[in-house]
Amino acid sequence: MSTPTTWFSSTESWLDDRGKGAWIAAMVLGFIFIWPVGLAILFYMIWSNRMSGSFFCNRNATRRTRAPRGSSGNLAFDAYRDDTIKRLEDEQHAFQGFLQRLREAKDKTEFDTFMDERAKEVSETSDDEPEAPKPA
Repeated sequence: MSTPTTWFSSTESWLDDRGKGAWIAAMVLGFIFIWPVGLAILFYMIWSNRMSGSFFCNRNATRRTRAPRGSSGNLAFDAYRDDTIKRLEDEQHAFQGFLQRLREAKDKTEFDTFMDERAKEVSETSDDEPEAPKPA
């Protein structure tokens, strides 16, 4: 006899293999037949990030990169495919670096503007204060 953990794990992996639609169908059926089960599935989906698109995208991308790329039988196409995938990965890394530099430049500009405004406010308040009389 299987333990509940094994049953739960096998059900979870079965639903994961079928994608987000299977999780949504299980939740809807749970709400239709026994509403606390549907609610439990909904909470589990939210808690485990199964409702976000990134869960399934990252999981499938991980599977693709772990699995060896099979040969199509055409050596020229395989070489072209591998070169294109490498080029796209390099472009993705370069673009992510560009976005990081862009964020850093924006943050620096905002900080410099804040510091300039603050310095202006400090100089204006010091100009407004009258000088104290000097002792004789």
